[in-house]
Amino acid sequence: MRFESTRNENNKAGFEEALLKCMPEDGGLYVPYENEDLRNWILYADENTSFANLAGTLTSAIINKEFSPIICEAIATKAFPFEPVIKQLDDHLFSMELYHGPTGSFRDFGISYLASAMETILRINGATSILLDASSGPLGSCMASALRGKKHLKSVLIFPRGKICGMDESDFVWNGGNIYPIEVDGTEADCHNLVRGIFAAKDLVKKYHLTVANSANIGRLLPQSFFYTFAFTRIKKHVTGDIFYAMEAGNYGNLVSGLYSWRLALPVKGFILPSTANLCTDANGKVTISDSSVAFEKRAPADPSDPSNLERLEHIFKNYSLMLRSFVYPAKVDREQTEKACKELYMKYHVYADEDTSAAYAASILRKDITEDYDDSVVLMMRNAPSLSADFIKHCIGEELTVPEEIQKAYKPIRLDKPVISPSDIDYVTSVLNSLNLLRIFY
Repeated sequence: MRFESTRNENNKAGFEEALLKCMPEDGGLYVPYENEDLRNWILYADENTSFANLAGTLTSAIINKEFSPIICEAIATKAFPFEPVIKQLDDHLFSMELYHGPTGSFRDFGISYLASAMETILRINGATSILLDASSGPLGSCMASALRGKKHLKSVLIFPRGKICGMDESDFVWNGGNIYPIEVDGTEADCHNLVRGIFAAKDLVKKYHLTVANSANIGRLLPQSFFYTFAFTRIKKHVTGDIFYAMEAGNYGNLVSGLYSWRLALPVKGFILPSTANLCTDANGKVTISDSSVAFEKRAPADPSDPSNLERLEHIFKNYSLMLRSFVYPAKVDREQTEKACKELYMKYHVYADEDTSAAYAASILRKDITEDYDDSVVLMMRNAPSLSADFIKHCIGEELTVPEEIQKAYKPIRLDKPVISPSDIDYVTSVLNSLNLLRIFY
């Protein structure tokens, strides 16, 4: 599989280039443009196939022209000591728990895979790279877990003052680790602006070998497509009809990756999600994307700091318009319906559902018009640990959840004995990047 920019189909890249130089110069985002037919392998895999083995096989099938199956298997094995958990709730409803990584979030899968793939590529090439991202939450903990032991990959994370959390002292560059956190005397938006400013300077991106760990990087997004194949291997013996996946929209990454799975010949009938301002239904009940009327070339460049995968979704719709408008099913879900769904999941299945999962379940109830056949099944995607929505769950069902120690650690605040910089201090960020660049002589 190779990749092309959403803005220019002639701007092609291989897997390595798409990861290491994640933002095409034309302002678009990288997307797959070759379709592999993996139906025979998908139908062969079963409940004895581990997630790491599945990811290695799919990686090999996707990028077989660049790396050997042995290398692809090594990437996945190192990335995934954890895997999703699939549970059957009733005859036609399944859950897919994506929060069994180190920080209780589905992001653990994408970041761990990206770090493993990049480290492998950089080691083969004798090169180094720096991940530059902004955050106001547990991204630092997730990055630290993924980067421990890596020799060719560093991360600079920019946080608002007081928001650094979830890392050990040994994770910091000045203690021999791979993370360099920077605090900004400002908002999360200010942090994102600093990252944008650095990436706008193309000479800096090239000089410091910069890329990102968010889903602007196709290497962060691609492993999310493995979720659907894994779920299929676990439920295929228990279903006789069509399979639908219900999910929260988020930044559309899970939906896009699900559609990539469909293009790899995964048996799936459709995707159900709460509608958003950008993704909803028209008067005829067909899905519509609000920005579709604006040509890509007339838009601002894709944001390397705070991306939306809406552009990738539009790109898929552009090529598969007739099919997808009967394949993606938004439903308008309000707060009352979300809370009711949370209660129903607990009362019927004793499932603690966070707000996003509850909204996705509410959407699946509202779209019974498409899953009404007696043998159709729905897989409910649970992206984050229920304890991350403890207040919401307590409000809905009156239950007090215990936050697991590992997740408490991921959110534990950290105080640094380092300067807190102004929101406009690009020079300080550049000096940090330069110091990490000089460390290459020790690799």
